[in-house]
Amino acid sequence: MEDIIKIDNNGVLSVPDNPVIPYIAGDGTGPDIWNATRLVLTNAVKTAYQDRKKIAFKEILAGEKALEKTGQWLPKETLDQIRKYRVAIKGPLTTPIGSGMKSLNVAIRQELDLYACIRPAKYIQGVPSPCNQPENIDMVIFRENTEDIYLGIEWEAGTKEAEDILSFINQKIQKKFDKNTTGIGIKTISEKKTKRLIRKAVQFAIDNKRKNVTIMHKGNIMKYTEGAFLKWGYEVGKDEFKDVIITEQEVWDKFDGKAPEGKIILKDRIADNMFQQVLLRPSEYDVIATPNLNGDYISDTLAAMVGGLGLAPGANIGDSCAVFEATHGTAPKYAGLDKVNPGSLILSGAMMLDHLGWHKASDIIHTALQKSIANKKVTYDLARQIPGSIELKCSMFAKEICSLMA
Repeated sequence: MEDIIKIDNNGVLSVPDNPVIPYIAGDGTGPDIWNATRLVLTNAVKTAYQDRKKIAFKEILAGEKALEKTGQWLPKETLDQIRKYRVAIKGPLTTPIGSGMKSLNVAIRQELDLYACIRPAKYIQGVPSPCNQPENIDMVIFRENTEDIYLGIEWEAGTKEAEDILSFINQKIQKKFDKNTTGIGIKTISEKKTKRLIRKAVQFAIDNKRKNVTIMHKGNIMKYTEGAFLKWGYEVGKDEFKDVIITEQEVWDKFDGKAPEGKIILKDRIADNMFQQVLLRPSEYDVIATPNLNGDYISDTLAAMVGGLGLAPGANIGDSCAVFEATHGTAPKYAGLDKVNPGSLILSGAMMLDHLGWHKASDIIHTALQKSIANKKVTYDLARQIPGSIELKCSMFAKEICSLMA
């Protein structure tokens, strides 16, 4: 009988000692980084718990391998398996740009209602960074995953659909658009989906003893979408977490700029200013909650500040299941060369262990990976930036991490 992770009505996981966890190896370099990650995860769990705990990994299909074997890019069976087992991990999947199939990553998130894209950015000592004080970077992005431009609601210039919508718009506003040369897209932001994202971000801040949550938005221009995101975000803080949340304005008005002990500051920043803030004053930001497009930009920016996408973990989490994934693409020119950095998926795997409550194993991974980088034993992307480093293949980097576990 399989050991399956269960979840109660309050969203609390019940994790057996030998859970079945599905995996999607991914396309391009996916198999290389997955094999490395699996080795690291298996050794970390064994180091932490000896034989008391063990993950039973189970392959499920998506992407090119799924198309080859089933004729479908994303079989229904794959989604059903993730729903059944609650937690899964995946490598990067192919998505053509400009035409063709819908993004598989987007499809998985939306089909499973994985509404919170969670992307930590924390500096690892010894990693090259374009910042002057990268050691102050320790932020977690909560990016809304199911609406905004992520829905891909758009019509090509010159089509009947675009013409119909532009005709309606041209009747409502003074500025007129050329129906033949104007493409159009629709941006949606809703109260329910905003509030559940902010709720999860604030709860994360509480659970992890974080100091503040910042709502990133462009509400000064997009008043009824991103402005509404801001408004609904503050409503969550004030209505649902009033015992622990204090607004930045209240801190200044009532406490001379210093938050009372035990309070989490809820504040907001306009999106363009947010980029300057994380570059110049990173120590002032902790958890960032944002609509989809803003989150896409800021999470990749922060990744660049702490070593690049090769070391950027990510998770997509809903109320009933979670998928942990590499945050970079498939890099097909390196497929099968045992070359690329598996760090993104390894650190995503560590996030998965934390999600299971297996914090000791997660800590072991973080410590061993940091030691390998400190020893200048790294993959090519870091080796070319770190003087005196020893370049390791993808698989050897994983073995080096395992050798440093204790």
